[in-house]
Amino acid sequence: MLRFFLFYSVLYTSLSIQLSYAASGRSIFLLAGQSNMSGRGGIVNGTWDNYIPPESSPNLAILRLSADLNWQLATEPLHRDIDTTKPCGIGPGMVFASWLLRKDSSIGVVGLVPCAVGGTNISEWARGGELYKGLIRRAQASLEGGGTIRGLLWYQGESDTVSREDAESYKTRLQNFFTHVRADLLLPVLPIIQVALASGEGQYVEMVREAQLGMDLVNLQTVDAKGLSLEPDGLHLTTPSQVTLGKMLANTFLQSQPSSITSNASKTPPNFGTERINEEGNVEIKVDSVDYQKPAGYDKEDKPVKKKVEVTHVIEPQTKDSASDYANPGEALSSRVDSAKPVSGKQEN
Repeated sequence: MLRFFLFYSVLYTSLSIQLSYAASGRSIFLLAGQSNMSGRGGIVNGTWDNYIPPESSPNLAILRLSADLNWQLATEPLHRDIDTTKPCGIGPGMVFASWLLRKDSSIGVVGLVPCAVGGTNISEWARGGELYKGLIRRAQASLEGGGTIRGLLWYQGESDTVSREDAESYKTRLQNFFTHVRADLLLPVLPIIQVALASGEGQYVEMVREAQLGMDLVNLQTVDAKGLSLEPDGLHLTTPSQVTLGKMLANTFLQSQPSSITSNASKTPPNFGTERINEEGNVEIKVDSVDYQKPAGYDKEDKPVKKKVEVTHVIEPQTKDSASDYANPGEALSSRVDSAKPVSGKQEN
């Protein structure tokens, strides 16, 4: 017990010293949806078994935004003070962050923003609702002191499989949710990775899955959880499945990033348009002629309105070559403060 206490004491002490250095370099990810994003891995009969897989172990380079909007060392369960109506267990968030750092330590400190709440219908995430306002509020708070929101991880839809009406409306409601979030965060091409359902509470699972797999928005990627093992309740992913899912999400995110950000990619993916060296010697990545759907409700017929978006990103030079420049790769507080921050953008009808 003393050894355990000393281990966490060292972690928290080191973390408090490094937070001021890490703030501006945080790569922030929003975690939203319902129980399988919140995490029910290891929960049987309403009790968590307290098993933490190695991939979910604490790391000084992984932080979480607490319910009271403070950054702290990320530990499982990530959603313990957010999804409070039922016990939380292992979710995909910690594994996602750990795998990102393992594959590309230059991403810097990873800041996770838990927002998922179990049992929630997509209609409860509509703009103006408490869940939506909470997500936007936490996203905005995560930027205080520095950092960049690099993506939204979304796993939800099990509750929408009960009613045929909900299942039929799911695609439109989800698309509106994504476009509203992007608009309100002023991030028109925010990377989004959604998870296609592995299970559901009702009989319309395939209808919701079809809606998820059929969505076509710029910078939207879909990871399919179908086939991953479930807890005895037949609804929630097991701990090993959450580990697998976390790695799938991380790999999908890394594969969608510009070559200047990821260590193994050879060229810029189509979603990021053209790349060039500007007069200052930095890399510019331009996204042009992107079809961007404004949130519904802006025209008289209450239909989405397509706009073209042009966003330019600058990749700033590094002062550290790799994680090996640090005493511990897990502590790589990257000096690349903002690997791909938007510096200009314009929209035209």
